[in-house]
Amino acid sequence: MRPETSRPKVNLQIEKESITLRGRVEEKLRLAIVSGYFVPGQRLVERELCELIGVGRTSVREAMRQLEAEGLIRSVLHRGPNVQGITPEEAVQLYALRVLLEGYAARCCAERADDEAKQILSNAAAAFVHAAERESHESIMAAKDAVYDSLLDGARNPFVKQTLTAMQNRISMLRFASFTTPGRLEESVNEIKQIVEAIRTGDGDKAEAVCRRHIERAAALALDALKNES
Repeated sequence: MRPETSRPKVNLQIEKESITLRGRVEEKLRLAIVSGYFVPGQRLVERELCELIGVGRTSVREAMRQLEAEGLIRSVLHRGPNVQGITPEEAVQLYALRVLLEGYAARCCAERADDEAKQILSNAAAAFVHAAERESHESIMAAKDAVYDSLLDGARNPFVKQTLTAMQNRISMLRFASFTTPGRLEESVNEIKQIVEAIRTGDGDKAEAVCRRHIERAAALALDALKNES
């Protein structure tokens, strides 16, 4: 396991009566991977995970099967399940696609979203700002996801949303890498505010341009972080 002093603070304990137990275990393990609590290449030992999360082996085993299907975990011969990493080359390709799709989604949201959808997006952005002020990794990631969910809903293009949702886990791993750069969180908050304002006023050109700059900046920082780790 990774040394205690270098780990981000992530609460992995769950309440056994909430939602489905397997679903909650999936959420906690997914968070631990995308946040860097578990690092790429790290072996995931079933017994240790049971003790860490506080559940039985069946729940952990089922959750890991789901995360393997999502591409976050891979089974290695004679070693068992390991955390799946992402290479700088894969990150470049992922961000190139993300710039195109999310920039287009921001434009569509500005041009197609009704007042209710824009208000939902504004509320999600406000929650993200609040989460950033609290500096809780878990709440920041969840709030940022809610902003993007609202933006994609407002874009009214199910194909773009479906494609980006399939990429979400890898995007979250890279997003966390960029967030941990000093000063980046404050920049991200300002960029999100600009995107939301452009959407609110129906300025598709600006919404797309600001969204693309936001992602390009995050890409540069995430790639630097990946290169430093390799």
